[in-house]
Amino acid sequence: MRSYFLYYPALIAALFWLASSSAAANNAAPIDIPKAVTSSLERNQIPKDAISISVIEIETGRSGKHISKNILGWRSEAVMNPASTMKLLTTLSGLDILGPHYRWRTNIYTDGIIRQGTLRGNLYLQGTGDPKLIPEELAKMMKELQGLGIQKIDGNLFFDRSAYAPSVMEHNTIDGEALRAYNVPPDPLLYAFRTLSFQLSKSRTADFIDISYTPALSQLKVVNQMQLVDRACDSWKSNIRFNLEPEGASSTDQTLMAQFSGAFPSSCKGVNFNIVALDANTFLTQGFAAAWELAGGTWTKPPIGKDGSVPLAARLLLQFEGIKLADDVVDINKYSNNVMARQVLLTLALEKMGKPATTANGDQVIQSWLKQNGLNFTDLIIENGSGLSRTEAISAEQMNQLLLTARNLPVAEVFYNSLPIAGTDGTMRNRLMGQLRKFLHLKKKPEARIKTGSLVDVRAISGYVLSKSGKMYAVTSFINHPNAWRGLEAHDQLLTWLLEDGPEPKQAR
Repeated sequence: MRSYFLYYPALIAALFWLASSSAAANNAAPIDIPKAVTSSLERNQIPKDAISISVIEIETGRSGKHISKNILGWRSEAVMNPASTMKLLTTLSGLDILGPHYRWRTNIYTDGIIRQGTLRGNLYLQGTGDPKLIPEELAKMMKELQGLGIQKIDGNLFFDRSAYAPSVMEHNTIDGEALRAYNVPPDPLLYAFRTLSFQLSKSRTADFIDISYTPALSQLKVVNQMQLVDRACDSWKSNIRFNLEPEGASSTDQTLMAQFSGAFPSSCKGVNFNIVALDANTFLTQGFAAAWELAGGTWTKPPIGKDGSVPLAARLLLQFEGIKLADDVVDINKYSNNVMARQVLLTLALEKMGKPATTANGDQVIQSWLKQNGLNFTDLIIENGSGLSRTEAISAEQMNQLLLTARNLPVAEVFYNSLPIAGTDGTMRNRLMGQLRKFLHLKKKPEARIKTGSLVDVRAISGYVLSKSGKMYAVTSFINHPNAWRGLEAHDQLLTWLLEDGPEPKQAR
């Protein structure tokens, strides 16, 4: 008994030391911001109180689950505008709740009958928010309609958008640029992002300008009045004038005329002019009509398209399934598609709380999912789930908690693979190229998979870095400041520092 009491204090002290050492290893005091990052901030006149940084190292714990070790934290608890990095929350929750194989359904009903290859009656399209109903998918839909024995349609088109509340389809913008593709509002029957994409290039055979466009519209004419000029291509857009209007004076005339005038540089090898210039019904009507004609189908007369609920007496002709959610998430994260992200949020509301889907219901579904995963983001603000917002807010620390949680979910790799790869694709295609060349000799190449975000006064990064030694880091940094647009270099320095496992990087870019 005596020896027990003699050694008991020593044993307690030893155990206390071991516990303290273990805690210190897992919660070591974060190091300072790398010098190259602070130098870049100073050079670009961005104060340190305008940036937040969170870096954690992700390791595999004894239980097999991924755990984190704090590496760097600077104002990491500050709630800030994350711009498009907010898409990470929307897409991860969407993948986990709906499943990567989830597919949207577009139902087609009719109030008519099919006789001798002709459908005599109207078509009713009822959407559920497929974010990627593009020309290639519409072509598949036409083939499935033809598979029902239809060659000609004698009727009009009605569009049932009851899946969404009217408020979420309103065309509100934060910058007043209503004709820009990134501002397209959600639509349960969104076709080709409601965006006309014109391809302009100097003809290979003569001195004139070729203009083509997608998607095909049944009654669109292009009038080309542009002149070739000997000028650099970098400011080609500023010298082009575009007008889109009905050609005829009759209210029943559906012909559209897209008129281009101005100057086009002969040095341009090919550019895209994207514009949202048609209302949703006109765009879908003419897109659907053109797709039917391209598939070999005919119309008794050009169809008129308008809003309308599916009648109770109508019968289901076809239930068309779109692209898998996993594939859509790649487009959302790599290319930062705003309306696709918004429709994922609304789909969560639709599937879990019924129609009409609202942003508030989508927010509620995500908040519930966060709590189920042990994440209590009390200061989180979701306005639309895309980051195209002045009110959405989250902290860098919370975003990294989300990235850690992602590694322990069944959809971990699907989510990881959806992120832009530095120097390779998406919004990171032209980032860190010089730094990554230094690692070409290594058998296992380091990589940075980073979602980017930018608004006026906001620049953000969030994602994963695999370092040259094979360590995985989660990194998030937000800059909220009028000079945020100058913050790209500081963020690249931070990513370079992690690729190198933490030592001061050489001058980036």
